[in-house]
Amino acid sequence: MKLPSKVTPFKESIIAKFIPVLDTLKTESLSPSELYKEVKTKVNGISEFMEILDCLFILEKIKLDEYEEVIHYVKNDKE
Repeated sequence: MKLPSKVTPFKESIIAKFIPVLDTLKTESLSPSELYKEVKTKVNGISEFMEILDCLFILEKIKLDEYEEVIHYVKNDKE
């Protein structure tokens, strides 16, 4: 996992790549494969994409609807 540091600029870190994933999910809920197709030009492969999803899930910014098999953006109280 690439975190921002003296060696890794923020724009190349995994945290910077949360933005395109969350922006895509704000407009519509997608299956993991559909979401990957939407953001694959902005991430460095499927493993980095999975790391992004793991982090966003842990931060409670996304949730998986197991019945519909889609990922939803989780709105906070301020939105």
